[in-house]
Amino acid sequence: MGGIGGDADDILQIAADWQAAGEAVAIATVTATWGSSPQRPGSRMAVTRSGKIAGSVSGGCIETAVATAAQRCIETGAPQLLDFGVTDERAREVGLVCGGKVSVFVEKLM
Repeated sequence: MGGIGGDADDILQIAADWQAAGEAVAIATVTATWGSSPQRPGSRMAVTRSGKIAGSVSGGCIETAVATAAQRCIETGAPQLLDFGVTDERAREVGLVCGGKVSVFVEKLM
């Protein structure tokens, strides 16, 4: 899965372009953060059924988990609210550099 960067509006345009080209797409949006988090609320990531990714909602294994949930959402159509949080000791290994929590809403682009 390769990613493309950009701001939230760019990500929505990329997702719309992918959808217009026939790809099934899900959008993941950071809804809340507590403590340290690499991305702010409103940050977005678009994921296609074929594995294309644009944008970012976090980093490390959180982004992988969100991409997996997005692909599941594409298949089922069911939106999900995902919550991730770690202790400071485990923070680096999962991508929340200084600890913290992040909530991400995933929905299929219709």
